[in-house]
Amino acid sequence: MKRYLIAAFLLISLWGQAQDYKQAVGLRGGLHSGFTYKNFFNNHTAVEGILHTRWHGWELVGLIEHHKPIVDVDNLYWFFGYGAHIGFYDAVYTGWDAQGTYTTLGVDGIIGVEYDIPGAPISIGLDWKPYINLIGYSHFFGDGGALSLRYTF
Repeated sequence: MKRYLIAAFLLISLWGQAQDYKQAVGLRGGLHSGFTYKNFFNNHTAVEGILHTRWHGWELVGLIEHHKPIVDVDNLYWFFGYGAHIGFYDAVYTGWDAQGTYTTLGVDGIIGVEYDIPGAPISIGLDWKPYINLIGYSHFFGDGGALSLRYTF
């Protein structure tokens, strides 16, 4: 019984670890490049805002993310989350066989890993962010992966 209590205490301790920063701002590079801002509400929950380009237009994304430590690796976390987006595109570049501009609204998911560089105010993250347009061109897009480099404070 004592072993189980010790094991439970260790798991709770590991679960209780959090990112070493409160806020971060940086660049996001992938098929859709842009800017990212992340703010932690508590030890494990953050909100992330992303503004990036797509089809000669832009997209604004808001996400709620849950961060969990990866056991045995300091400053390395995996995360998952969900949110929504609004996008404005030039239809000529979308391949949707349309003219003019498009406005889309949809839901997003995200899963990834993030590493806080010890002794430096920098974090680096790699994620996959699939999404579905619900209004506008209704379609699933699975090409939202990116590498993010952020300044933390």
